[in-house]
Amino acid sequence: MRMVTVPVIKNDDDLEFAIKRIEELWGAELDTPEGDELEALVVLVEAYEQEHYPIDPPDPVETVLAAMEERGATRGELAKILGGASRVSEFLNRKRNLTKTMIRRLHEEWSIPLEVLVQESREG
Repeated sequence: MRMVTVPVIKNDDDLEFAIKRIEELWGAELDTPEGDELEALVVLVEAYEQEHYPIDPPDPVETVLAAMEERGATRGELAKILGGASRVSEFLNRKRNLTKTMIRRLHEEWSIPLEVLVQESREG
């Protein structure tokens, strides 16, 4: 087993150093000392960023609005999926979360990821 020495990432300065080193190593071949160092640094950077800069999951309301815009869909088309105009209004105004049926239909018809749709919407 080959040993690779990589820095510990304890703060943002260490993070910046590690990212610069990743850029230098980018494209290194697998199973080489440089490739192993690159792989180890990527794992460390991801772990540090997840702990210190977590990304909230996408908001279902914002995701549905973006999907509507992308598709050029109307509220009427969304109403057909969610089961009526009042449900669309309640959902978009964050007064109602999606039901299992609504989630399944949005996923099947508009290919919106399930893990996004099951989240409770955040306050506007």
